[in-house]
Amino acid sequence: MSDRIQSPAEVWQTAQGELQLQLPRETYDTWLRNARLLAHEDGTFIIGVHNIYAREWLEHRLKKVILRTLSRIAQRTVEVRFVVASENGHRARAKREKDEEDVYQAGPLLAEIEKSRPETPRFERLAPGETGLNPRQTFHTFAVGSCNNLAVAAAQEIVQAPATRFNPLYIYSDVGMGKTHLLHAIGNAFRECGRRVLYVSSETFINDMVGAIRGKSTGEFRSKYREVDVLLVDDVQFLAGKDSSQEEFYHTFNALHNANAQIVVAANAPPDAIPGLDSRLRSRFEGGLVVELQPPDFLTRVDIVELKARLRAPNVSLPLDLLERLAGEVEGSVRELEGALNRVIAMTLVNHEAPSTGEVEAVLAEVQAAARSSGELAIEDIMMAVADYYDVSVDSLCGRDRSREVSTARQVAMYIAHKKADLPLQQVGEALGGRNHSTVLYSCERIEDLLMTDTQVRRQVAAIMRTLRPQMTVGL
Repeated sequence: MSDRIQSPAEVWQTAQGELQLQLPRETYDTWLRNARLLAHEDGTFIIGVHNIYAREWLEHRLKKVILRTLSRIAQRTVEVRFVVASENGHRARAKREKDEEDVYQAGPLLAEIEKSRPETPRFERLAPGETGLNPRQTFHTFAVGSCNNLAVAAAQEIVQAPATRFNPLYIYSDVGMGKTHLLHAIGNAFRECGRRVLYVSSETFINDMVGAIRGKSTGEFRSKYREVDVLLVDDVQFLAGKDSSQEEFYHTFNALHNANAQIVVAANAPPDAIPGLDSRLRSRFEGGLVVELQPPDFLTRVDIVELKARLRAPNVSLPLDLLERLAGEVEGSVRELEGALNRVIAMTLVNHEAPSTGEVEAVLAEVQAAARSSGELAIEDIMMAVADYYDVSVDSLCGRDRSREVSTARQVAMYIAHKKADLPLQQVGEALGGRNHSTVLYSCERIEDLLMTDTQVRRQVAAIMRTLRPQMTVGL
């Protein structure tokens, strides 16, 4: 390791690299990516930022972590000061510098700091009356079954009596179970009643907030989100870990709630299972009604394919036994089911007749092959994910520990390896301590039974699957 003393510019560059790893990506990109070292004087790093909002945020929210990082890299106690500096002033100064070491001379630099120019607001502006809703996703096009009837009943109740019993309404499920469709159905029903409705994803909310801050348009941003009767926010789990976005959403939530506006949010997990979610938001979400959309059963899947077939190909008649075959074979998400149905409809339109049994078999084989290729999992990865989730060691999973916690973790690992990764019983048993195939089969059957009756186990398995394959649909 070199003993060469780093220049202030090198220290700042190294610090930025470390801060990028320490902070949530949205926080770093918004407040630090474009920050630059203007000068260094007597141990004080003078950092230029584009506007007063960035300066205030860094001063009050991130200064401690920046100081700690700079001091560790510089191997001495340092100070940091944030100033508003235009990009043009910085470039003009940079051209006059003879070399990087000129950064030590702070005096002339500070005279060139200019007021930042106002930026054009960059948050998404909706036209008057625009809601962000998909008009085709309504209650009439949503298949209802035992897997989702509670959520649908709650949704219809809030349309009849908004902001009374269930506010907020919190809907969660794995990917592809109909959360987004249900949000749009709620929004469209409210719109028919003449309510002011806004549907956004959490990503849109974050981008709007950042754009409003950069463009000094926070008033217009708040008008957009707070002057509505109904706010629907999808994928709210992506707010987790983003302190500034959660802070703003918290205040938006309170403003709407105090104004008796209805709030509906959707996520991939219940509030208490989202790591990094602000405790105040978790409390607000849990103070309403939290409902789960479960994977559709066979009868609901049949209803789904019948409904989708009528909507997507009203002039095509598909035999009921063919639709039942699709519903019986494709047990994943609604999206997978729709994908298989789309292939069958396309085949029918091309051939001008319903596909044969052999053609349907080919479609199902393609769908299943695609699912397997996108979801290949190594037994080692499964064991690590399960051990981390249950806070047990991999050795315990493979050993003879029969405590309840380890036994449950071991059985979940066997279930995921055999049922989700499609690994042979013998391979799974050998990896988990040389157990025979009948033990693995019993464990898989036990977990399958629990998934049907125990909501906690279902959540645990779903959480582990999201860890293993965040982009993969989890069908339990």
